[in-house]
Amino acid sequence: MQVEIEAHARRYGLNFFPTIFELIDADQLNSIAARGGFPVRYPHWRFGMEYEQLSKGYNYGLQKIYEMVINNDPCYAYLMRSNGLIDQKLVMAHVYGHCDFFKNNDWFAHTNRKMMDEMANHGTRIRRYLDEAGVEEVEDFIDVCLSVEDLIDVHAPFIRRREKKDQYDFTGGRKEDESNGPARFRAKEYMEPFVNPREAMVRKKQDADELAARKLPPRPERDVLLFLLEHAPLNAWQHDVLSIIRDESYYFAPQAQTKIMNEGWASYWHSKIMIHDVVTSADIVNFADHHSGTLASSPTQLNPYKVGIELFRDIEDRWNRGAFGREYDECEDERQRRRWDKQLGLGREKIFEVRRIHNDLTFIDEFLTLDFVRDHKLFRFGYNPGAETYEIESREFPQVKQQLLQSLTNRGRPIINVVDGNYKNRGELYLRHDFCGVELQMDYAADALQNLQRIWSRPVHLETVLEKARAVMSFDGKDHQLEKGETIELTDDQEVSV
Repeated sequence: MQVEIEAHARRYGLNFFPTIFELIDADQLNSIAARGGFPVRYPHWRFGMEYEQLSKGYNYGLQKIYEMVINNDPCYAYLMRSNGLIDQKLVMAHVYGHCDFFKNNDWFAHTNRKMMDEMANHGTRIRRYLDEAGVEEVEDFIDVCLSVEDLIDVHAPFIRRREKKDQYDFTGGRKEDESNGPARFRAKEYMEPFVNPREAMVRKKQDADELAARKLPPRPERDVLLFLLEHAPLNAWQHDVLSIIRDESYYFAPQAQTKIMNEGWASYWHSKIMIHDVVTSADIVNFADHHSGTLASSPTQLNPYKVGIELFRDIEDRWNRGAFGREYDECEDERQRRRWDKQLGLGREKIFEVRRIHNDLTFIDEFLTLDFVRDHKLFRFGYNPGAETYEIESREFPQVKQQLLQSLTNRGRPIINVVDGNYKNRGELYLRHDFCGVELQMDYAADALQNLQRIWSRPVHLETVLEKARAVMSFDGKDHQLEKGETIELTDDQEVSV
């Protein structure tokens, strides 16, 4: 069965790493899913909590995991033993779509392709710290790190943020010229004090001499976790735990950045392969039932499978018909636009190009059109405090697209920069929120500040915008403080409420 599905996938032009399928029961699948898809990870209570939630959902008939695939070389995918034959074929076709996307999408180019082994290594190291430092202390520190795991720079693997001598290599270490000076082990920059201690001590003294003459950091640093690894007063095991959380956060980041595209691409190809090559007349009803369940729209949230597959189909249709470019865009006759067909046949080539270079944000920005929004009845909704419910706010294309883009920017997370690591010359940490129209959720922000203070060991401040006024939230280790400043003039892009 796998040989048949793989042959069909390759015939359509999909290109993927060797794929290993494992047949397991529902309990095993829930256990692996609770660990993010990896059979071995570091021990932590949140994985047990996730397992309980998944198990209860399955036992009560509320949810069921049909497929799970890991971005790795080789790719690992899991099949539930109790699924029927047509389901297993559908899942395999879907998996090959994911595997092709993992291998060829540029946003996955810098991810660790041996993460299955790396996760097991992370688990071994943290289990050693649990034995040495104590379970409660290590788990508490992991909780702190996980609360701020999103404070990374998702574009750092592609954009040089620092001078060449400080350039960080996300594939395994710090890029350095080893032609001069004594030989040393290759290491990530923040691991230098442990891997090459002699040189690290010399550099540490030089850095200390320079601190008085330069700002720290010299420019706003979006990778907050890297800044903490380099400058926070952590002991050895804490330093390593935080580096593990950061490495895993960078590994999972592209998956969050391409959820709509990834699921849409896999759904497109499982639909194509199953309908044209696999499904028989005896299986068509069963397949249609499960396929429609995957793509079902919800009145309360966006279905990434549905939006993704329909956008890929729309792109293929438009490029086959030549419905793009200046001539098409300037055509104001609706009937002529609907009948537009230059028979270019460029659709398949175009969707492979889109799969290679885009993420969800650029995908929606580039290809979401007025016709698509109208055809699929997309709308913008928001919370009405008077009625205490969510209601449709607008069906206008600009508002719908703006809300979608807003939710996808930085994976829907706030953008936080380290502005000053020696605020007021007291060694305090000053952060700034890049306000884009959505205010911070105050309880989350307060907890994050408290946990950042535990890592930094000195007061931490966060500048943001609340009620159209600048505000600074602070935590000194004991009390939270909020200081509001002057009212500011917001731009049109910042006048957004979600």
